[in-house]
Amino acid sequence: MKLLRLIAWFAALPVLGQVLVDEFVANNPPTASSHASTVVNASGDLMVSWFGGTKERARDCVIWLSRLENGKWTRPEEVARGDQDSREQWACWNPVLFQRKVGGDLYLFYKVGPSPSTWWGRFMTSKDAGKTWSKSRRLPSYAIGPVRNKPVELADGTILCGASTENGGWRVHMEWFKNPYDRWFVGDPLNSSMQWGAIQPTILVWPDRGIQILCRSKQGSILESWSEGDLRKWSTMRRTRLPNPNSAVDAVMLRNGKALLVYNPSTDNRKELVVARSDDGFDWTPVLTLEKDNIGEYSYPAIIQDPTGIVHVTYTWRREKIKHVAIDPEKLK
Repeated sequence: MKLLRLIAWFAALPVLGQVLVDEFVANNPPTASSHASTVVNASGDLMVSWFGGTKERARDCVIWLSRLENGKWTRPEEVARGDQDSREQWACWNPVLFQRKVGGDLYLFYKVGPSPSTWWGRFMTSKDAGKTWSKSRRLPSYAIGPVRNKPVELADGTILCGASTENGGWRVHMEWFKNPYDRWFVGDPLNSSMQWGAIQPTILVWPDRGIQILCRSKQGSILESWSEGDLRKWSTMRRTRLPNPNSAVDAVMLRNGKALLVYNPSTDNRKELVVARSDDGFDWTPVLTLEKDNIGEYSYPAIIQDPTGIVHVTYTWRREKIKHVAIDPEKLK
């Protein structure tokens, strides 16, 4: 029924071409600053989460969540805060929503701590599409969890997460599990911080090509690495031809075998945010500009494709609000 309601909602929208919806998740957010959103379609319910407080790193930053009900976003509710590990409350960061296939558990991963170089990972699970959540649990000390972008579920049920650390220079590694309450597997760093400053990988599983990760970097380019399927073996990290102003990116593999990437097409600012498409992971063509001006920051995108085929992008709008854009991928030119 939830999926039917979602289909009916999109069918009732006015025909706007490739962009079907362009809106704020909360017109009047509960906090002065909103950042680092994540989006998921959980059993037919579209949900968005982010961290918000007075400003990034502030101890009052907590994890917020809103869901789309009857075509409107619900009032944001606080779902996690950083006071479970001590008497002090620490800032929360980078929530990641992810649902397993075939109606599986919904996960909410997030970080807690004073800074990205000292934070730690926590997670909660839901069996009713986010209406209720388990008690928050801290990840093992050797794991960080998906550091910003959504995991992917592989054919054997393994959940592959893109992770990174900043305490010894910016370094990327991969983590994977089948049950988050059991053993987590952690791969070796994929880059030397002396060569590349890389974090926050997004994952694409290409049919017949292997697994690709695309990473934020300090070197003015999006970086990439590939695996043929052995999660402990990855190619040497290298530049792509895509610019990166030290800002997060996210990508999604569409059901038609193409991929979409959302990124800032600059080497030095976050004033423009675009969507690009690729058939092979090597050549990317910009197909849509989401934002472009000289006023604010547009950053930290998240992108998914829902069961109806519609693509949803959420991102930080001027550090004040979270924007949601729904796209018909078949009309992107």
